Amino acid sequence: MTAQPNFLVILADDLGFSDIGAFGSEISTPHLDELAYAGLRFTDFHTASACSPTRAMLLSGTDHHLAGLGTFAEILTPAHAGKPGYEGYLNDQVAALPEILQDAGYYTIMSGKWHLGLTPERSPHARGFDRSFALLPGAANHYGFEADIAPDQVPRLLKGTRGLYAEDGEYVKELPDDYYSSDYFTDRLLGYLAEAPAGKPFFAYLPFSAPHWPLQAPDELIARYAHRYHAGPDALRLERLARLKDLGLIDADVEAHPVIATNTEWSALSDEQKAFSARTMAVYAAMVERMDWNIGRVIEQLKTSGQFDNTVILFLSDNGAEGALLEALPAFGPNLQQVIDTHYDNSLANLGRGNSYVWYGPRWAQAGTAPARLYKAFTTEGGIRVPALLHYGKLARQRAISRDFATVMDIAPTLLELAGITHPAPRFRAREVLPVRGRSLLPWLHATTDRTHPQDHVTGWELFGRKAIRQGDWKAVFIPEPAGPSRWQLYDLSQDPGEIHDQAEARPDILTGLLGAWQQYVRETGVLEDIPAPALL
Repeated sequence: MTAQPNFLVILADDLGFSDIGAFGSEISTPHLDELAYAGLRFTDFHTASACSPTRAMLLSGTDHHLAGLGTFAEILTPAHAGKPGYEGYLNDQVAALPEILQDAGYYTIMSGKWHLGLTPERSPHARGFDRSFALLPGAANHYGFEADIAPDQVPRLLKGTRGLYAEDGEYVKELPDDYYSSDYFTDRLLGYLAEAPAGKPFFAYLPFSAPHWPLQAPDELIARYAHRYHAGPDALRLERLARLKDLGLIDADVEAHPVIATNTEWSALSDEQKAFSARTMAVYAAMVERMDWNIGRVIEQLKTSGQFDNTVILFLSDNGAEGALLEALPAFGPNLQQVIDTHYDNSLANLGRGNSYVWYGPRWAQAGTAPARLYKAFTTEGGIRVPALLHYGKLARQRAISRDFATVMDIAPTLLELAGITHPAPRFRAREVLPVRGRSLLPWLHATTDRTHPQDHVTGWELFGRKAIRQGDWKAVFIPEPAGPSRWQLYDLSQDPGEIHDQAEARPDILTGLLGAWQQYVRETGVLEDIPAPALL
């Protein structure tokens, strides 16, 4: 057994806070549940509000505006062009975690969604992975199905989903006939693990693209949930909240933020519309269950190889549940629905198969993010607070629930400290690199400190013009219209985790201090505040 620990980092894509069993879900996730109950469940763990920024923070240990993903690469505007931190890929200002571990003697492998660069020189192979199979863009059909659509007819929603894969820095031209994303990503990772050099510790990164839209899963798994969601999203939300309270993951007296959505309420839908909507949620659940099954395959191989006890396993989602697409439909072009209707079969019985193309909308999403406000792409808690668990038997804090504030930027310094490796800033591989902004969780995990971050620690968020700044339990949030009031709001998260009761007028002293901290965050990270938010989300 190696002296240094192995690392397995598993990332779900658009998974809501209560979407696995150990976090309150009715979805069958026995493998994640076993890890969670034996390990540490985080209740105050935060990411960016969307996928590629979070991935940049995870692999760099610093803010995504510094690491190159100040906004989505897919929607870079001329105003962003050439601005530092808005390159649209993981830039050279940061030393990537796999690069550092690779230089320190780790065997580094990845299989899954990358979303940090589309070209070979920006692929996982170029950023420190010895072996890698990667979905390069932000989304793709989970079955590899590509409709025959003329390029000039593809709406923005579908442009980014045409499959583009790479293995070890070379583009992949074909996928196997039986391709399904979660299964195939796991197959490749297991193959890379089997090739691990003897005596070398490994860093394995398994970023699934599930349960990101389009919602697709094997028929037999969808059938298990065929009748589960016919009471609708409001009923599911109440179930999840009750279960979260029973598990001790939220306080018994918590006040959940009211659902925010412009699409039709469940009670006003026709029977046919209800059946369609319930089916989309059933497919989503099946995707989560299949992801869990694949995680079980990896755990089994670690146990069989004798590496399980020496492997630090971290699981998290990259942001809150995805609820925006249905409400933002017009932003993707007037022909989106026509293209889907022409090239995909969204009949009820076909939903979830490779030639269907659906998402589940804001009401189901808020069943998964409750009690928090809103969902992915918002800097409210529903967009940035995620399920996260850490399993490693050699830590003091295991078989427990954590209420300690942490962020995805803390992962890289934590793993480096566990490995006994010093971050190389200010120079790495003959270039200047930035230090991490995250903080190692290890002292807290060993129970030698009461908190990871001091009470006066400041964390900022910004994406698509949506902003937040937090210090201790106080958080200021700016959400532009129509989803917010286009002004700064203030919340005491210790009393109001749902961000319901705005304290901006009652506590102007707190808000003034936080806005000063916001300006400091802007100066430190290079946030571009004056560029209009894109009409995308």
